[in-house]
Amino acid sequence: MKIHVDLHIHTALSPCGNNDMTPNNIVNMAFLKGLDAIAITDHNSSENVKACIDVGKRVGITVIPGMELQTKEDIHVICLFKNIDFAMRFQDYVYNNLTTDKNNEKIFGKQIIYDEEDNIIGYNDRLLLASSNISFDEAFYRVKELEGVFIPAHVDRDSFSVISNLGFIPDYLEIKIVEYNSLEKLKKFVEVGIIDKNYKFIKSSDAHNLGKILERGNGISAKNTTINAIFNALN
Repeated sequence: MKIHVDLHIHTALSPCGNNDMTPNNIVNMAFLKGLDAIAITDHNSSENVKACIDVGKRVGITVIPGMELQTKEDIHVICLFKNIDFAMRFQDYVYNNLTTDKNNEKIFGKQIIYDEEDNIIGYNDRLLLASSNISFDEAFYRVKELEGVFIPAHVDRDSFSVISNLGFIPDYLEIKIVEYNSLEKLKKFVEVGIIDKNYKFIKSSDAHNLGKILERGNGISAKNTTINAIFNALN
C-alpha cells in the first residue's frame, strides 16, 4: 500500500521554526493534509518528539522520532529512529558533541519545548543551529548502531547538503535513501553522475511553518503505517 509521508518537519524547538509549530498544530495539519506518517526532525535535538508522538496517537497519525543533525562538515542529515528511547540516546550523543555556547534568542529566536497539550514547559538554551563535532561518517555509523535510518537531507541544495559541502555522497557508506527538494535539480545531478540513480529518493518539506507541510501524494510503498513497516520500506 502507499503511505503518504513527510519525514522532515521542524517544531518551534528549532530556532528558525515558527512559534505556531506546536505538537498539536503540526499533527493536526498533517491530518488535514491527508498524511499517514510524519517525522519530527528539529535541529540537533529531539525534545519535542514525545509530545508529538502522544498527539499522533490521539489523531491517528504515525509520528517517527527524529532529528536533523548538523555534522562538523556543515551537512544536514535526517536521522530517524524506531522509538523514543533510541532517539534520546542519540540526542545525548549529539548534546555531548555540541558547543557549550548558548542560544541568543534575540538573534536566532526561541527554542521552545512543549507538552502534548501545547503548554510551554521549557526553553532549550543550547546553540542548536551550530554544527556538532560529529563527522558525516561518524553520524552514519552511530545511527546504524541505534537501528535508525540515515538520510542525507536536501541533497540538491546549495548549502548544508552533502553535495554542496563534500561534492559527492560517500559510496563506502551503505546509504540507501536521500532526500531532495527540487525534482528538476535532482534529475540534473543524476544525469551528470553527481548522484547515483540507484538511490531511493524521497521528497520532504523541511517545514518550518504549517503551510509548508506536504500535501497527500508524496508516498512510499509499505505494508502498513507502523514505524517498523515504514523503516522496512526506507531500507
